[in-house]
Amino acid sequence: MSSTESEVLSTRRGSRVVLLWLLIGLLGYFVFPWYILEDGFFSFEWLDGYPFDTDYAPAAFLVFQGEKIWLTPLILPLLLPLVVLFRQSSRRFFSTILIIAGASGVFYLFAQGFAIGIRGFNAEWLQALFGELGDRQFGFGYGAVLLACTFLFYLTTGIASRGYINGDVFVVGAIGFIISIVALFIFFPIAQMLSSALRDNEGVYSLSIFIAKFSENKIWGLACLTENRGCGVAWNSLFLAIVVGAATTLLGLVFALVATRSGFRYGNWLRALTVLPIITPPFVIGLAIILLFGLSGTVTQWVAGVLDLQPTRWVYGLPGIMIAQMLSFTPIAFLVLIGVVEGVSPSMEEASQTLRASRWYTFKTVTFPLIRPGLANAFLLGFIESMADFGNPLVLGGNYDVLSTEIFFAIVGAQNDQGRAAVLAIVLLLFTLTAFYAQRRWLGKKSYITKTGKGDGGSHSLMPKRIMWPCYTIASVWVVFTVTVYGMIIYGGFVETWGLNHTLTFKHYITTFAVGINEFGIHFKGTAWDSFFTTLKIAATAAPLTAIVGLITAYLLVRQQFHGKDWFEFGTMLSFAIPGTVVGVSYILAFNVPPLELTGTGIILIISFVFRNMPVGVRAGIASMSQLDKSLDEASLTLGANTWRTFRKVILPLMRPAILAALVFSFVRAMTAISAVIFLVSAEYNMATSYIIGRVENNDYGIAIAYSTTLIFVMLTAILLFQLLVGRNQTSRPFTQSRTNVG
Repeated sequence: MSSTESEVLSTRRGSRVVLLWLLIGLLGYFVFPWYILEDGFFSFEWLDGYPFDTDYAPAAFLVFQGEKIWLTPLILPLLLPLVVLFRQSSRRFFSTILIIAGASGVFYLFAQGFAIGIRGFNAEWLQALFGELGDRQFGFGYGAVLLACTFLFYLTTGIASRGYINGDVFVVGAIGFIISIVALFIFFPIAQMLSSALRDNEGVYSLSIFIAKFSENKIWGLACLTENRGCGVAWNSLFLAIVVGAATTLLGLVFALVATRSGFRYGNWLRALTVLPIITPPFVIGLAIILLFGLSGTVTQWVAGVLDLQPTRWVYGLPGIMIAQMLSFTPIAFLVLIGVVEGVSPSMEEASQTLRASRWYTFKTVTFPLIRPGLANAFLLGFIESMADFGNPLVLGGNYDVLSTEIFFAIVGAQNDQGRAAVLAIVLLLFTLTAFYAQRRWLGKKSYITKTGKGDGGSHSLMPKRIMWPCYTIASVWVVFTVTVYGMIIYGGFVETWGLNHTLTFKHYITTFAVGINEFGIHFKGTAWDSFFTTLKIAATAAPLTAIVGLITAYLLVRQQFHGKDWFEFGTMLSFAIPGTVVGVSYILAFNVPPLELTGTGIILIISFVFRNMPVGVRAGIASMSQLDKSLDEASLTLGANTWRTFRKVILPLMRPAILAALVFSFVRAMTAISAVIFLVSAEYNMATSYIIGRVENNDYGIAIAYSTTLIFVMLTAILLFQLLVGRNQTSRPFTQSRTNVG
């Protein structure tokens, strides 16, 4: 094919894409409501008064009525591509028109959105230039979102027409889409948080205000070293995170070694036990600790009776938080480390022993150095999870203040100081990003590859006895403790009043999940049903979106080469290093005013879940896609399929385990999240974890535990169903999968 024919074919493909987005943009401008609906994105009440009710009117209707005249110029970039759609033109002219239309449209859309706020113009110079506006702006709705997408894909199609990434419209569009949503829902909120920290109560930027708040003695105080007083919340959080990160890494390594290097027969039961804390709401383990070791706890009362001691509140503070976090986060370290330990090549260990090295020397010089990446990742996860943990410090904190709870009380307390909350969130973010950087530096650029694609028929050697018996002892004690804690969680939901009246009862479950029948049919009259159904709806919506965004990102990182790829990867993985508490604060500051007015809606919860859990979908996709030979893509492209069809027909069917893994993780994390959710819930969209923590604050421990136990069984059932699907996919028709029909 000649260069001229190739140029014509590329322009025709681009024209079809542009025509599709032009039609979508016309729907956004002329048909759908321009501003966000009062009841949120999921409400369809706008159909009742449409289009004469100006609250639900499309942009064109508002302009014709003279209501929002600043929306008029948007029609120009929307219709500009008509200049090149139905006429023969060079590829350069075609791409130039699209780039101008897309860039100018995106710029003006967001410029007018940020220039006009809830009181008119946001800047004094605009008011001086145009005069008093006399009207306000509302948040973007369906119409604005569709038009923004149209302008974005005008721009990416124009860039692709210039030959960027071989002129692939799908790939360039996907890159542009991922960059846009990451910038909008990760970088923009963080920037707003930084901006808020630099403003005083009157909204004036002041560096001195920031320095004063940042250097508060409450944050950095070291009175604990010289006086009998607590340290600042920054040092409390840092010390707790380091200890918990190290302890969970050690325990995770112990369990991984027992499961893979000891000949332990019940490894599957051990793996199942480690899943329980992951599907447990964050503060429920803290409640179980109170039931065991609190002032009226079982263990406390028994020890006090046997030793004739006065019961104390020792568990409230650092010891209690540490125990609860170790129980909560050890399974995460185990799941990271078991894959790393199993991934060490057996042949290397056998070679060491063939050279007459002992098991201990082989473990010390061969096995342990090769699992350094796993240890670093496990510690980083434990560190970040401890820093971000909100539920356990709230329940067990006592006088031991940490950053996550201080941020919460700065927002919802009597002070309502968003600037101080932003400063505390910055301190928290600095700690996590520093840990992220330190982990990268510790691993350096060394290679830890032991699998070359060739067969490796060896078997892993057993641990040396000097390691095996301590591992067995630690694992046994921890398993007994974990089973006891979960036994208390289940038992605590069936007693009348813990510590006072241990009569067995179903009262808490009836109060929470009562169901009745009236003249209208089944009536869900339990107090928890609203939050339960809301949580299921939000989690079920967020999970597939998380998987889609994560897998498209993974495809771009594994299969495509483009400028700025390292920065692209950093941006998509940044949310991994941002604690949920920081996400919650930054989302409040960024999305509480027009044009992105999302607080109080269900969509802000979905967005927070998608971008908090996206890195897991990315990593699952990268791991799965790295095992697929690129010749599959090349064969599909050679047979005439474009990149989008290849991705949809060839890649996705072979990545079902990765898809299901992303779905399971994002669903579970959405069901149990609290650190970000606590700032974003509303009366209409109240999540299960927010409801439970409300009961904890009112000392309704029975209701809180009953609800939590129900959630555990719901999520366990969902995980088992997903695992059955994954297992069937992995073991059936291995050869027909690799011959997926492109057409």
